[in-house]
Amino acid sequence: MIVPEYWSEAKERVVVNGRRRTLKRFGWSDVSEAEALANAKERVAEAAARARAGEQVRTMDHKIPYNGAEGLPIREEIISRHGDAVITRNSYGALCLNTPDTVFADVDVEEPSGIGLGWIYFLIIAAAGVWGSKEFGTWWVLAVAVLVGALLAHESAKATLRLLGVFRTDPVDAARARIEQFATDNPDWHLRLYRTPRGYRVLVMHQTFDPTEEPAFEFLKKLGSDPLYVTMCRNQKCFRARVSPKPWRIGMEHIRPRPGVWPIKAERMPQRHEWVRRYDEQSHRYASCRFEATLGSGRTDRKCEAVRRVHDKHCKAEQDLALA
Repeated sequence: MIVPEYWSEAKERVVVNGRRRTLKRFGWSDVSEAEALANAKERVAEAAARARAGEQVRTMDHKIPYNGAEGLPIREEIISRHGDAVITRNSYGALCLNTPDTVFADVDVEEPSGIGLGWIYFLIIAAAGVWGSKEFGTWWVLAVAVLVGALLAHESAKATLRLLGVFRTDPVDAARARIEQFATDNPDWHLRLYRTPRGYRVLVMHQTFDPTEEPAFEFLKKLGSDPLYVTMCRNQKCFRARVSPKPWRIGMEHIRPRPGVWPIKAERMPQRHEWVRRYDEQSHRYASCRFEATLGSGRTDRKCEAVRRVHDKHCKAEQDLALA
């Protein structure tokens, strides 16, 4: 896992097929700004050499803060370090805990929205309005039907889904059952279970795992973690959990200035600091997840326990607060 402290950017002009291009590359370092600049110059020189040799190269690094597909480290502001775990601020402003070997698995649940069924109900009501207009010779029937459809279709769809819910397993219950079944099938594992706004989070407590090896990925896949998260764990060589609220869940916009990719120019830092101040004022009334249960052996690795303390403190996991 690499989360650099220092970033710098270098540029180089090249002529390819008679056209001038400016290539830009970021460099990084945990030692100094000068070392980050040297890394940037080395990367842009390598890109320039490839361009002159006729290879297609992008003009700049993509502004993606958490993406190992291009060989870049996590490009987020470091807020604090806890051993080899690092808390960063992501591109929309929330804090994330990044660990090189302590496993987090978020299991999100997709609740049916009823939008598709709502449109079906609306079209049925509108079709009845068309028939009524022709039958009675007035467009008012269609107008009333459209108004009724707009007001009632979505609520009718949600009521239908609630009724159907009597006959099917609740997706949240199904997710928890899957996690509990894993614990039953693997009694030597120790799992901590947390409720999140969209499902559950599981923290593995009995041992650490290499994020590039199969045992961790088999666990994530069996629990039903987001496939993109599974891929990024491998790419970035770390596991990751959001430990503060998403801004839009607490009545705030994404971080300012946009985009929130680190680093940003010095003259724009006051705007960022002001956003963070308002965010901190709003977020203290919310938790990111809530502790619910311990599953399995109870055997605890010392390093996992240290990460657990940091995680629970920042998430306010033991407090009775609204989840965001």
